[in-house]
Amino acid sequence: MNVLLQGLSWLFLTGVKLRHAAYRRGWLKTRRLHRPVISVGNLSVGGTGKTPLVVLIAKTLLAGGHRPCILTRGYGRRGKEPIIMDPEAGLVFDPRVVGDEPAALAQALPNVPIIVSTDRFRGGLIGEQDFNASVHVLDDGFQHLALSRDLDVVLLDATRPTAELALLPAGRLREPFSALQRAHWVILTRTELGDTGGLRTRVQAQNPRARVFRCSTQLAGLREARSGSAEPPERLLRNQVTAFCGIGNPTAFFADLRSWGFRPVAERAFPDHHVYKSRELENLCALSRSEGAEVLLTTEKDLLNLPRDWKSPMPLFACCIYPEIEEKAEFERALLNEVGEARRTT
Repeated sequence: MNVLLQGLSWLFLTGVKLRHAAYRRGWLKTRRLHRPVISVGNLSVGGTGKTPLVVLIAKTLLAGGHRPCILTRGYGRRGKEPIIMDPEAGLVFDPRVVGDEPAALAQALPNVPIIVSTDRFRGGLIGEQDFNASVHVLDDGFQHLALSRDLDVVLLDATRPTAELALLPAGRLREPFSALQRAHWVILTRTELGDTGGLRTRVQAQNPRARVFRCSTQLAGLREARSGSAEPPERLLRNQVTAFCGIGNPTAFFADLRSWGFRPVAERAFPDHHVYKSRELENLCALSRSEGAEVLLTTEKDLLNLPRDWKSPMPLFACCIYPEIEEKAEFERALLNEVGEARRTT
């Protein structure tokens, strides 16, 4: 790490500490909603598998008889006014308007209201008043100190090397590792690709009270881009493929493809939340053909960011994934218990 980045990281850390002190001293206010709040967040800038975990938690709450509401800011969206994504409206939401992550959440959770707003307290009140929400799931909420939460869940990516555990801009961390002292639960993600032993030891040394879960990324199937129809992965395993994505950890996606049996002959990573242009995709297809690829593979989030009028000249599929908690029964039981306890004390 060079001296300039070290200095900038020190300034960033100073700002983080001042902000936390302002909330502790009451100079900045933390507000509480009437219903329990579960925050799902991370220490780093993207790429920990947060969106699939938000979906899993919401589905677990639904199965437990709760009425969850998702509170999210809608990173990269146009406009600032709150957007109410009502499941009963039956609308298909444009990711450029609501943000690609809220659009992906709406697709995966057709029965759950999603409130897109930078003011998560205001969004929560809408969820309680308009949808009778019994519990809120705060998306990317670990640093959102303006809203009180009852359960702080923090995700750590098992594939990230220790060298990246440095503060911005030298590394990817928004807060130092010591911030895990605020976490109630820590979920180690992408355990199918990384050794979690050392990371788990670091977490427990920092916060011995935190409950630690392990989570792997599994392939549920493929979805054809144009028709939306499902395709068994086995039908494409013999094909040479080009893989592309614009997510926080593209290396993990490419590694997962290989672990699932695919044969990428070309890989292309774009910036996180990338909104694709037709020319970029045409160049990608030309590259694919030159490498002998027959199929394009990407993620469901990337599919939302493709131009609406672009028709792929090659077969294009999105990988439908799901998070698998190793301690599944314990995780579900503990989640419902936490919400039940919070409701009794709210």
